Amino acid sequence: QVQLRESGGASVQAGGSLTLACAASGYVHQQNCLAWFRQAPGKQREGVAGISIGGITNYADSVKGRFTISQDRTSNTVSLLMNNLQPEDSAIYYCAAKVVEYCKIDSVYNYFGQGTQVAVSS
Repeated sequence: QVQLRESGGASVQAGGSLTLACAASGYVHQQNCLAWFRQAPGKQREGVAGISIGGITNYADSVKGRFTISQDRTSNTVSLLMNNLQPEDSAIYYCAAKVVEYCKIDSVYNYFGQGTQVAVSS
C-alpha cells in the first residue's frame, strides 16, 4: 500500500505560478512511476505529468513547456512546478503512483491521493 498526500493548492491569477508537492509513504520503493493528474468540474480526470524512477518524464500536450514534474526519492516526494497558469488549469490535482514501469499518463495508475485544489482567475 502507498499513501499519498498533496499540498500547495491555492487561488492564483492567470500568468502566475504554483508548486504542488506530494509526500508519499508506505511501499514507495516499489512504485516505479509517480505522476500528477487533475480533474476539473464536469470533466474526467486526466493525466498531467508522469516521471519514472529513472527520471524519464512525460507531459500532457496542454502543459508542455509550462509545467515541470520532479521527484526526490530520498524523501519520497514528487513536485509539480506550474508556470503561466491559465483558467483552464483550474482543477483538483491528484498525486498518483504505480508499480508497473510504464509511466505514460494515459496508462492506469493504482494509487491516488485526496487532491489539492488549484483555482486560476482571469
